[in-house]
Amino acid sequence: MQSTPSTDEKSIHAAFQLNHHNDKSKGFTLDVDITLPGKGITAVFGHSGSGKTTLLRCIAGLENPSHGHFTINGDTWQNDSIFIPTHKRSLGYVFQEASLFSHLTAEGNLNYARKRSDKRVSTDLYNLAIDIMGIQDILQHYPHQLSGGERQRVAIARAILIQPRLLLLDEPLASLDHARKQEILPYLERLGSTLDIPIVFVSHSIDEVARLADYTVVLNKGSVMAHGTLTDVFSRIDLPFGFGDDTGVVLQGEVSERDPEWHLSRIAFSGGELWVRDRGDDLHQSVRVRILAKDVSLALTPNENSSILNKLEAQVTDIGPDSDEAMSLIRLKVGSEYIIARLTRRSVAHLELTLGKTVWAQIKSVAIAR
Repeated sequence: MQSTPSTDEKSIHAAFQLNHHNDKSKGFTLDVDITLPGKGITAVFGHSGSGKTTLLRCIAGLENPSHGHFTINGDTWQNDSIFIPTHKRSLGYVFQEASLFSHLTAEGNLNYARKRSDKRVSTDLYNLAIDIMGIQDILQHYPHQLSGGERQRVAIARAILIQPRLLLLDEPLASLDHARKQEILPYLERLGSTLDIPIVFVSHSIDEVARLADYTVVLNKGSVMAHGTLTDVFSRIDLPFGFGDDTGVVLQGEVSERDPEWHLSRIAFSGGELWVRDRGDDLHQSVRVRILAKDVSLALTPNENSSILNKLEAQVTDIGPDSDEAMSLIRLKVGSEYIIARLTRRSVAHLELTLGKTVWAQIKSVAIAR
């Protein structure tokens, strides 16, 4: 089931119809009509060629579709009679490449944004942007002296200082290697939790979406296949294309205990508790965990003679096919949350799984991603 932000909350409405006929995108059509939250991070996810960047370019006014309508928190930027050009839209746009001015230091790039902003940039906001992106020590460096991750952090800080009503991030991690991605992800997390600016974030990486997004839009061949909260979308097993080994759910919980002897933390959520590796989080801190379907096994009884620490009582709510003909996907309700198990069809038959049946989901602590 797809969830849509209520009309009495801050919201973004985007409706675009665009046909591309050039050789590069022959036959491609973008056709979306969707309402998104007007706050937090919305991730637009899809495989290459699904229309993610095209949607972002339509939002920015860089494309002029045959039909377009865009409103953000009550203000209309585009409809059948209005088209506000890109340079007059209150938005910040960060591309895959940082696109910093090479002749300016990091500080010089930030000062350029301060001058371009329609509103005075306070010292507090300037310092906040620097602090959020952790660039205090590189302000006097030129772009060629910075790593890819550092350049992107400066580019995002620069976009913040424009004081936009909307921040667009077009796969800002795509050009970075794994180490640089891990370096910048914590800063993007801080960005979403600190600023009161809606962010639309394009990615083809489920790992990035799982870590950053509050709301998710899944595109396929220019159409919206699913949209809703991160947990709603990732717990579905009825999408026309699967996520393969990346199939899994994201749960929000709270650190209820830390065990220094075994270096484990206990995470409480609506469906019970999970033991995970301790990452130094504070007690009662809100945390997000990801459980992949391939790491969930099922049993008919709670087996105490096992190395698996996490055993959750669950109810089977759906059984569906997997992209692998030998496998099935099992959707399970745990409290008010859902998890997914990926089992062989033989195991489904052996356990005589049916809708409504009570089972025990078993999840290794070492398999739970943070």
